[in-house]
Amino acid sequence: MTDTAYWCERAWLPDAIAPRVLVRAGAGGTITEVSFVDTPPLGAIRLRGLVFPGFANAHSHAFHRALRGRTHGAGGTFWTWREGMYRLAERLDPDGYLRLARAVYAEMAVAGIACVGEFHYLHHGPGGARYADPNAMGEALRRAAADAGIRLTLLDTCYLAGGIGKPLAGTQPRFGDGSVAAWAERLAGMREDATTRIGAAIHSVRAVPADALPDLVAAAPPDRPLHVHLSEQPAENEACLAAYGRTPTELLHDAGALSARTTAVHATHLREADIDLLGGAGVTACLCPTTEADLADGLGPARALADAGCPLALGSDQHAVVDPFAEARALEHGERLRTGRRGHFTPADLVTAATAGGHASLGWPEAGRIAEGAPADLVAVRLDSPRTAGVLPEQALFAATASDVDTVVIGGRVVACDGRHVLLGDVGRLLTEAIGELWR
Repeated sequence: MTDTAYWCERAWLPDAIAPRVLVRAGAGGTITEVSFVDTPPLGAIRLRGLVFPGFANAHSHAFHRALRGRTHGAGGTFWTWREGMYRLAERLDPDGYLRLARAVYAEMAVAGIACVGEFHYLHHGPGGARYADPNAMGEALRRAAADAGIRLTLLDTCYLAGGIGKPLAGTQPRFGDGSVAAWAERLAGMREDATTRIGAAIHSVRAVPADALPDLVAAAPPDRPLHVHLSEQPAENEACLAAYGRTPTELLHDAGALSARTTAVHATHLREADIDLLGGAGVTACLCPTTEADLADGLGPARALADAGCPLALGSDQHAVVDPFAEARALEHGERLRTGRRGHFTPADLVTAATAGGHASLGWPEAGRIAEGAPADLVAVRLDSPRTAGVLPEQALFAATASDVDTVVIGGRVVACDGRHVLLGDVGRLLTEAIGELWR
């Protein structure tokens, strides 16, 4: 790849929005120059509207995308939705997962997402039978992200129990390795590459017994992210208190699982002491507002977590929508609904959560900013659409949607333009075909 120049009508730089910004991407896909030029130089690609850094989706379950628009008729709760998720999981094999994940990651790319954190627990075949390659499902995700042109942090997930004190049952043997040692051995077979980093995840305190947590923490890659589902449901807290006499946060703290490399996903139903523990350890809180609303999970204490010292990140989780603008707005809107007051997070706070905060939680701290040395990830958003016309550029995040993304550059190359994936074509067709095959 040769050097490429992009001329931005406006760009969201680390300190301010600036007009007429020239960004040069080197052969390695990183930014080599950010300067101010009144007119586009010869050969530069013009990016219209307001250019953001690439967004990070810090929490994804790619296969859940096949449930969108299929779970609402019967109502219910998170727990009834989970039964539908298990039925879907039964249908997937490595080839089908590759097709589905490729389409899902392409949808993310078109929406401006440059990096995804895949919380990956669908490891094995039906009944828990191992594939010839024990990481075949993870390799499908790696290939899917590469095909879609986005970076991947594969958060390989340890899943040992069907609930506190319960064995794996039904679909769950597909998720489990039997022990921390067996999980760690399989994880050791995964290799990083230029666009893939390998992290670890504790599925939850429901799925990993308390006595296994310290061993899991010790076995996880020491310089890579460690993610965990935390207190998404009150029932999880109640079961944990009944079994261990501690909240899930306290249990993780006692096991040494809370540190600056840890990301707590959801963190919805927390006590004040839990928030203090998370903030004191510098744990990132990854909220997934559209999923938490769709599954009736509740409103996480985003402002309190941030005030306690937790960096914030955002994820689309089960992909009720794939829209980083919607997730960022919902972070603020949740606080408004809780308090009856506006203005808990500034637009800059929300952009940071959607970009640099998410990238850091996924082990890419150099990403998520338009600056020399950062990956050349640029997301041009129109300011003249029916949604964004007339907005102040600094408040565009509160009006734009993924449909307003005009051009997406990841690692220095254009991967999407005018709502179409440059490498893969019509994303709607890809999704229709992949999801149709699963439900046929």
